[in-house]
Amino acid sequence: MNIRKLEESDYETLLTWWDAWPNWKAPAKDFLPDDGTGGFMIEKDGRPIVAGFVYITNSKAALLEWIVSDPDYREDDRDMAITCLIKTIESILKEWGYKYIFTIGRTKKLIEKHRELGYHVDDTPSKEIVKILN
Repeated sequence: MNIRKLEESDYETLLTWWDAWPNWKAPAKDFLPDDGTGGFMIEKDGRPIVAGFVYITNSKAALLEWIVSDPDYREDDRDMAITCLIKTIESILKEWGYKYIFTIGRTKKLIEKHRELGYHVDDTPSKEIVKILN
């Protein structure tokens, strides 16, 4: 498995992934960090498997968000690819001087993956609150 920085052309692939997952709505490209390139992609033999975005802040915290995977990729190492993405992003952020990673989730498997990787999971429900400023 290989990790790489997201590229401009990846957004179209990610749109098809988000559209294929039930109850997901793709974020607008300009809602994502660096206009859709502020994140990382895990590939195996050149095939994209999973991606996630990192919002950098002016504090010691970064936001890891919009983790999405190829719904057609059903190999046994799918879970490992998600783990690899999260752990590699953790290492990169630590190298960049960040101390905290914050993420939001509602997918049970992804929440459990974070719990497994040592994240504190607050079981009190919360809502994402967004306003488009015109």
